[in-house]
Amino acid sequence: MTNIATPTYLQDANQLLSTDGFKSTGTWYHGTASGLTDAILEKGLIGSGDAELNQKTKSTMATIGNSYTERKEPVFLTQSKELAYYWANNKAELRKSRFGADETPVVFELTLPEALANKVKTDVGAATMLLAGNDPYVEHVQALYTQNKLLLPELDPANIDRMAYLNILGMAYIGVDVPAEHLKLLAE
Repeated sequence: MTNIATPTYLQDANQLLSTDGFKSTGTWYHGTASGLTDAILEKGLIGSGDAELNQKTKSTMATIGNSYTERKEPVFLTQSKELAYYWANNKAELRKSRFGADETPVVFELTLPEALANKVKTDVGAATMLLAGNDPYVEHVQALYTQNKLLLPELDPANIDRMAYLNILGMAYIGVDVPAEHLKLLAE
């Protein structure tokens, strides 16, 4: 069970969630830590964009004698502000544990032109969450379904339709960088 208290202005599961899962409206959201806000507002969302965290990981791996190869990860997206806040909370906690920073979760709204919107894909990499059995994110989604008096469908990673990762779990990504002009920092 999750203990993340989503601020009221980001709660949207009650409007988006139905027996078919999370409705997509064409607006996307990305959650991250407040320490990255200025860079995102200046440069946009860049895959694997937490340069400070990447450098820390590289340095740690070198210290213990292992090599580290950076990979360009896509930008995580979701159709729900509430789900984006979950990931923002995780990122803020990760940066706090790595840097001792007192960062807060923040959510960006993305309004994408058609050329970029067509590049949004359902995140089938979320299958690892289902294979794990007890994944905190899946438990969080389960709680949202329960709060809205709905049942989270049984998800068998061996037979799941790829669109279920988007519709049921709210997991998507874009494999290209998103310019800052398409972003808006959400605030109360």
